[in-house]
Amino acid sequence: MLDFLLRPFKRRFGADRRFYAMVDDMFGFLPHNIELYKLALIHKSASVKLENGQTVNNERLEYLGDAVIEAVTSDYLFIEFPDRDEGFLTQMRSRIVSRQSLNQLAEKLGLDQCLIANYVPGVTQKHIYGDAFEAMMGAIYLDQGYNFVNRLLINRIYAHLLDLESVTAEETDFKSRLIEWCQKHHHHIVFRTEHDKSYLPNHPVFYTTVLIDDMEMGHGSGDSKKAAEQHAALSVAGYMTDEQCASLLDKVDRMERAEMRKAQ
Repeated sequence: MLDFLLRPFKRRFGADRRFYAMVDDMFGFLPHNIELYKLALIHKSASVKLENGQTVNNERLEYLGDAVIEAVTSDYLFIEFPDRDEGFLTQMRSRIVSRQSLNQLAEKLGLDQCLIANYVPGVTQKHIYGDAFEAMMGAIYLDQGYNFVNRLLINRIYAHLLDLESVTAEETDFKSRLIEWCQKHHHHIVFRTEHDKSYLPNHPVFYTTVLIDDMEMGHGSGDSKKAAEQHAALSVAGYMTDEQCASLLDKVDRMERAEMRKAQ
């Protein structure tokens, strides 16, 4: 009730009215400690030096917000996908809390228009909006508590600004992602799947081996052929970057060429 009465006053009067209005417009509440939110908007490139010589910026809040966002996102995915394993949940969380995703959320909220920064375009600008989003979540956590930021992220930000279906589709089709990578780098890929009927009569198990250029690169199992192939692809694609895969395959290619020269 008090916040409702104070909202018009804090938005229109006082030295910090612009910051109160910004937080209210973005997140729908009035802060207790507005100084935390002002600090969350100061990128390290625009650090402020205090009279005692201390330099302040949003990096500490960013550190805290990163942990808070990851914890809340873990709760969110655990509830949203009660039948999915930890591998899927980990991949989904990584996608949601990635710098690219957080940058997009920051821009949708309008946080990019409020950030105080002195950066060289195209260099330091790359992740500063996502960093500011983390810092803002750190400020909200300190100001309002974990339960509040949990509800805010899930019910207001994720519910309205995050396209979960798009994230799910992109992150679950590991087989297609791996096939595309192989095509891009001119490698031959085969998914060899076997059906084990002896495990449990009513619960058949499928085992898949991924072969890239006739080399075994990953394994997976599941209660369907599709699930086994996705798990096998995940074992390769989920934990290796393009550069790592390319480096590994190039190394094996060199070893095979060396063995052929020796045989000759």
